[in-house]
Amino acid sequence: MSYAAWGGGAHATAEVRAIRPASVDAARRGYASPGTSVLAFGNGRSYGDVCLNPGGTLIDCRSLDRFVDFDRTTGRLTCEAGVLLADILASICRSDDTGGAWFLPVTPGTRFVSVGGAIANDVHGKNHHRFGTFGRHVLSFDLARSNGEVVSCSPTENAALYRATIGGLGLTGLVLRATIQLRRVEGTALEAEDVRFDRLDEFFSLAAEADQAWDYTAAWVDCLATGRSLGRGIFSRARHRAGAGSPPPPLQPRITIPVRPPVSLVGGLGLRAFNALYWRKLSLRRSERTVGGYEPVFFPLDAIGGWNRLYGPRGFFQFQCVVPPAVAAEAIKDMLGAVAASGQGSMLAVLKTFGDLPSPGILSFPMAGATLALDFPDRGDSTRALLARLETITVAAGGRLYPAKDCVMTANTFRDGYAGLAAFKPHIDPAAASGFARRVGIIGPAAS
Repeated sequence: MSYAAWGGGAHATAEVRAIRPASVDAARRGYASPGTSVLAFGNGRSYGDVCLNPGGTLIDCRSLDRFVDFDRTTGRLTCEAGVLLADILASICRSDDTGGAWFLPVTPGTRFVSVGGAIANDVHGKNHHRFGTFGRHVLSFDLARSNGEVVSCSPTENAALYRATIGGLGLTGLVLRATIQLRRVEGTALEAEDVRFDRLDEFFSLAAEADQAWDYTAAWVDCLATGRSLGRGIFSRARHRAGAGSPPPPLQPRITIPVRPPVSLVGGLGLRAFNALYWRKLSLRRSERTVGGYEPVFFPLDAIGGWNRLYGPRGFFQFQCVVPPAVAAEAIKDMLGAVAASGQGSMLAVLKTFGDLPSPGILSFPMAGATLALDFPDRGDSTRALLARLETITVAAGGRLYPAKDCVMTANTFRDGYAGLAAFKPHIDPAAASGFARRVGIIGPAAS
């Protein structure tokens, strides 16, 4: 059976044996007797081979979608690993009579991520500077191991395995169910402001100022701008509006790309024109403030189902790095210069600063600094050469790449970026494997 990650194309597709259990007990049994190497599969929103197990078995968790318990007094939610963040938003994160509500403490750029996937990749959102990663809000979980055992993990119970599993890329076992702490917010609607900036140094000034007063911050960058305009973009910040409710978005996208076109529709002259026009969307006002629902702030791409199909049959790569604060401005400048020089621009170019709240996970990606995310249509060798150049700049700056987004990182880059690898390895389940783990040498020899 063929399974694909979100990036699509041959680099994000694998032939596997798949098991889709109907209950957590069936999932436990399936994980204990896969017959081959095994990996949990959430909702396929990772971009590359971190969620694939070529030639092995996937435990498809999409049927493990039951809520187990929710305490409205404390905001503690227990659910199965296949529950999507979208399900939690639609079912639980609703305004009460005051407009206040329990809300997800951390949301990535899509709500169609499973709870198990959010734990395995220790996802982050636009509020990392205030709330850290998703894993900081995971109170406990039950983990199935290939010996048939189910291990309860929390910060105080089997704590080492807890830390290894958060951000552990699914290699420590199969999360069956988890308890997470929701966040009490004064309103589900958001007060949001967009501010246009002309140069990269203005981004860092805006970020330093906004992080003090706004819950959510991130910027879109025109990655094709050069010279004095290099790094120009639009800085977006938002915070919950007290007493203002907003209904959850519909569970299904409003429109869907029905088929994959024969060629990529993203890139070229159209991309250059889009970037120039989008940067000028605020016109002479330079800033705009609105109050509205949270979907446009958190999940703008979720409104278009199957948007990844726009990249055509070859799919696309996503690159995301984080570099330390002291060298962030220079490293990001070098990366944007490399992208502009290559002519392979990215429509999605997101720049944000991470705070210094530590992640509980041994292999968690976020660290203090600046993070840059870019999408590139797969144009073959030229795209891989650009990705290698961006990886080199990241390594030279002392940064690291995000496994959930990666398809090309070398073993050396992974080892150098993740100092906790040696402490993590003893917790790997003997039967667990993934394409990513083999490629970067977490298990077995690294791919050549």
